[in-house]
Amino acid sequence: ITEQETLTQRLAHALAGSPTIATRSAHLAAEAEAIARTRAAIQRTAAAAGNLDRAGRTAATVLAATGFTTPEEARHAMIPGAELAARESELEAWRTAQATHTATLQDPDLAEAAATEPADEQTAEAILAAAADRLEAAAIDESTSRARREALLGQIDDLAQGIGRLAPLLEEHHVAKHLADLAAGTSGDNQYRMHLEAYVLAARLEEVAKAANTRLERMSSGRYVLSHTDARTSGRGRSGLGLEILDQWTGQTRDTTTLSGGESFFASLALALGLADVVAQEAGGSQLDTLFIDEGFGSLDDETLEEVLEVLDELRSYSRTVGVVSHVADLRRRIPTQMQVRKSQDGSTVNAMATAPAH
Repeated sequence: ITEQETLTQRLAHALAGSPTIATRSAHLAAEAEAIARTRAAIQRTAAAAGNLDRAGRTAATVLAATGFTTPEEARHAMIPGAELAARESELEAWRTAQATHTATLQDPDLAEAAATEPADEQTAEAILAAAADRLEAAAIDESTSRARREALLGQIDDLAQGIGRLAPLLEEHHVAKHLADLAAGTSGDNQYRMHLEAYVLAARLEEVAKAANTRLERMSSGRYVLSHTDARTSGRGRSGLGLEILDQWTGQTRDTTTLSGGESFFASLALALGLADVVAQEAGGSQLDTLFIDEGFGSLDDETLEEVLEVLDELRSYSRTVGVVSHVADLRRRIPTQMQVRKSQDGSTVNAMATAPAH
C-alpha cells in the first residue's frame, strides 16, 4: 500500500464521518471540554461526598446532643420550607447532571477518541490541500468535457444536414456506378462479363465472320463455317469476342483451338481477308490494295494449298497486291513476281525476278 493510501486511510479514520478536519477537531474539542467539565464535576462530587460524610457524622453528634431523631427533623426545624425545597431541587439537578456526565464518560466513541493519538494537523491540512487541488482539476476537466460535448453535438447536427444534402448525390452516384460496372463488365447484371467496347466490337466481328466465310468455305471445300459467339468463358474470363467453327461434315460446332495447323492458317487468312472487306465498307468503299501474308503455307496439304492460292489469285484479279512470305517451293512456281533473299557470310542480298506462272 502506498504512503498516500495510508495517509488517506488514517485521515478517513480520524475524520470518523465528519465532513472536514475542522469539524472533527471542533467536535473532539467539545467532547474534551465536556470530559474536563465532567472530571471537575466528579471531583466536586467526591469533595461534596466527603463533606457530606463529615457533615453526617457531625450531624449525628449534634442530633444526639440536641435530641433530634433524624437529620430531617433537625433540618425541618432549622431551615425554612422554601429554602429547603430550593436545596432539594438543587440536589436533584446535581444528581441529574451526574448521571448525564457518567453516561457521557461511558460512551464508546468518546472513550476511543480519548485513547486515540492527537491528529497531525499539518499533515491533514496538506492532504486536504492536495485533495482540493485534485477537485479543482476535476472540475476544470468536467467543464472542458461539457464544452467539447456541446461542440460535438453541434457537429453531429452539421453532419446530419450534410448527409441529407449528399443523399441525392449518393443516389446519382449509385446509378452512375451501376452503369459504369455494366459497361466494364463487372456488374452482376452483366451476365456475360462483356465490356462495352467488346459489345460494340461484337457486331463488327459478326460482319467479319460472315465476310470470312465466303472464302473459308471455298478454302475448306465447304467444310468449315465461322460464327461469332458471346458464350461466357470459364473462370474469370470475359465474353463477347469469341469465335466458334461449324464442321459441316459432322454437324458439330467446336472451338477454333481444335483446328489443325493448316486449318488454323486458312481460317486466319479468311478472317484477315474478311476484315479487309469490312474495313473497306466502313471506309466508304476504299480498298486495302496491298496485303502481306507471312508463312503458314507449309502446313497445308496440296489440295488445300491449291484452294488458298486460287483465292489469292482472285484478290489479284481485283487489282490487289498480295505479298507472300514463305519457304514453300510450290509457291515459287505459282507466284510470277518474286524477291528472293539470300544470306551469306558477307550479309544478305535481295534479288527481284519474274517467272512464268505455273498452270
